[in-house]
Amino acid sequence: MEVEFFENRIKYKTQSEAINFPDDIMKKEGKISYHCDICNKSFSQIKNLTRHKYIHTGKKPYHCDICGISFSEKGNLTIHKRIHTGEKPYQCDICGKSFSQVNHLTNHKRIHTGEKPYNCDICDKAFSHGITLTTHKRIHTGEKSYQCDICGKAFSENCHLIKHKRTHTGEKPYHCDICSKLFSQTGHLTTHKRVHTGEKPYHCDICGKSFSEISHLTTHKRIHTGEKPYHCDICGKSFSRSSNLNTHKRIHTGEKPYHCDICGTSFSEKGHLNTHKRIHTGEKPYHCHFCDKSFTHGNTLTIHKRIHTGEKPYHCDICNRSFSHKSHLTKHVCIQKSNCIGVS
Repeated sequence: MEVEFFENRIKYKTQSEAINFPDDIMKKEGKISYHCDICNKSFSQIKNLTRHKYIHTGKKPYHCDICGISFSEKGNLTIHKRIHTGEKPYQCDICGKSFSQVNHLTNHKRIHTGEKPYNCDICDKAFSHGITLTTHKRIHTGEKSYQCDICGKAFSENCHLIKHKRTHTGEKPYHCDICSKLFSQTGHLTTHKRVHTGEKPYHCDICGKSFSEISHLTTHKRIHTGEKPYHCDICGKSFSRSSNLNTHKRIHTGEKPYHCDICGTSFSEKGHLNTHKRIHTGEKPYHCHFCDKSFTHGNTLTIHKRIHTGEKPYHCDICNRSFSHKSHLTKHVCIQKSNCIGVS
């Protein structure tokens, strides 16, 4: 009976091989492959072809019973449901951190190993993530495939487009749980929260000073290095900050883009406008914690506090006398040198 069954199987197989397969099934080197009639892609298993065709049809047969979102693959639904359950089954054996997806664990472990398996074939720079390499190569190609449908501006990364569109919509989805202030970017919220926590995670390796933002550290280090990478193309003057260069160029152009909405006076710097408007509002936001006196300017408060502290930071290099005001030192030096012309 068993021999007869085996012989029948061989007979069936021989007969089936003589059958003409449909257009979407082909034989390759003795193996059956299943062929997509839309894009010509081939698969070794019919279930893989079926799943692949969902890309073309848009069919998403797997539904999350918690939030209702749908997926074309069952595996993606399984991964998605971990958002609701909090399950993180993949654990790093080096630091113990857990992940909901195995590829996230694989990427994470490269932090420990330093592995960078993705290489740029243009400049040989290496990356730990494939998506980072893809983004990097757009520097060379200039490709900006993500375009704003409101103003037409193009971006090399979708995340940059999403952030940009919030300038049009005014959307601020990130809120501070301490003061309820809203932000359009999560990075801005992270930086803002350091105002409350006092955290300054970026340290100068030269003088030890700490900063809440890495850009502030970068700018600060130029005090030590003397670097001034921003150059005026009109007069050649150099600056350590791009904002200082932009402000400086207004000397040449005469541009005063900041206007007082009360009296119409214009200013080349926003800070000057803010200070000016206090003439109208009477605002004095700088308070002395010694005597509660208030001031409209921060530098006026700094000078005032020296009355209480006795600080005299300006020193005469002729007689070593010290002064609390720079103008007092200037006048003193002129007297010392008998050169008081123009000093009142």
